[in-house]
Parts: sequence; C-alpha cells; structure tokens
Amino acid sequence: MPFLKLPDCDLYYETTGAGPALVFAHGLAGNHISWWQQVPHFRDRYTCVSFAHRGFMPSREAPDGPGATAFADDLEALIDHLGLDDVRLVAQSMGGWTCLEYTLRHPDKVRALVMASTIGTMAHPDVNRMYAERGASPEPALFERGIHPAAGERMAREQPVMHYLYQQISDLSPDLDRDKLRRQLVELRTTPAEALAELRAPVLCISGTEDIVILPPAVELLASLLPNARLERVPEAGHSVYFERAETFNQLVDGFLSAL
Repeated sequence: MPFLKLPDCDLYYETTGAGPALVFAHGLAGNHISWWQQVPHFRDRYTCVSFAHRGFMPSREAPDGPGATAFADDLEALIDHLGLDDVRLVAQSMGGWTCLEYTLRHPDKVRALVMASTIGTMAHPDVNRMYAERGASPEPALFERGIHPAAGERMAREQPVMHYLYQQISDLSPDLDRDKLRRQLVELRTTPAEALAELRAPVLCISGTEDIVILPPAVELLASLLPNARLERVPEAGHSVYFERAETFNQLVDGFLSAL
C-alpha cells in the first residue's frame, strides 16, 4: 500500500490513469474510497490521485497530532512527492479547506479548482448570519433516525443501498475525533473576501439544493467572491452530490475541465 511518510503522519494515497493530474480531496465522512464513481470516469484522460486525510483510515496520525491544521501541508507534501507541476483539484466539503488553502499558497500550480458543497476557509459575516437564522442544526435528529446527514434524507429514501455504502465508508475510521475536526475547521475559516478576490484560477462551485450541512447560499456567496468562478446548483441532491448524483457531478466537472 502506498504511504507518504511524514514526520507525524503516514498519508495513504493512490494514483491511477494517465494524463494531467486530477487530485481528489474527500469530506469528513469519507476517505479515498469516496471517489469510487469519479476515478473510473476520469482515469482514461487524467492521472487521478486520491488520498485519505491524516487520521482517516488507512492514513495514520500520531497521537495528539495537528489534525485539520496540517491538511494543506499534507496535500503540498503529496503533490511535491509525486512531482506534479500543475494540478486540478476536486474538493468535497472538508476537502475544500485543504484545497482552497493549497490554491491560495500555490496559485501558479493550480490549473483549476472544484469546490463541491464547501466554502473552505472563507470567512464572511453573512455565513454566520445564515446559520444563525436557520437555528438548531437538523443533523442530530437525522443521526437518531439512522440517516447520515452528509448523505441526506433523500438518498436514504430513494437510494438505500448507496446510503448504506456511504455509512460504511464513514465508519471505516471509528476512532477519529470528528468533533475536534469540526471545531478546527471552524477556527480555520480565516480567509477574507479580499484574499478570495485575488484568486485567478478557474473555480467550479457545486451545491446540492437540499444540502443541510453547507447551506447552498453560503456556496453561492463563495462563488460570488471569486473572480473566475461558476456556480452549479444540482436539484434533488443533498450534501454529497458526487455520491448521490454521480453522473451529473461527473458531467459538470468534465465540462468544466474540458473548457480550460
């Protein structure tokens, strides 16, 4: 199994295919397996790189490691390790923190960025207002009903087999302190609108209209602040468009990358 050995982490990754580099960064409920519907679609035209963030099996992290604060460092180390001169990044939810930070650090290396169901490290008072106006999160009630909020009620109802698979992938990292990671991700939201306005890379923002984790208006706000961004809203989809509506997701990403 390929691991990149870092001082406090063994980072698991996979590469497959041929062509320009396409790197996938998963969300809080996933790992490298999450992209099982994307890698086979793109590997004939791209070198697909998928990895598991530190602490997400089979990647490992030292006890009391830095967690999410090192995600962008890990991505940078992986890209350097693979000798990639330019990359296309596809980020889902938590992966948006990783990929947006990397893009801000290395705008010359990022050919394109897909921000799916994520606002990454964006800091904006309107986002805080959106969540305050919504009130209590519906996520705990869904968990009590056996529904993973990041999969969504519609997936559980209409695609129970897919919902089961989603939960199984999430459960592959039972020892992960996700509450700690959520706190870290909130603390890492420090990128002001002014910094986003300087980002020239083409960005595709994707949002499921029924997303209860990262509210669609927040993704719309991110797209409005990026000078070279396009927003795509996917109806009848929750937080994990890439998983729930894979054909639509792949077509959107395909068209975006082909137009570069």
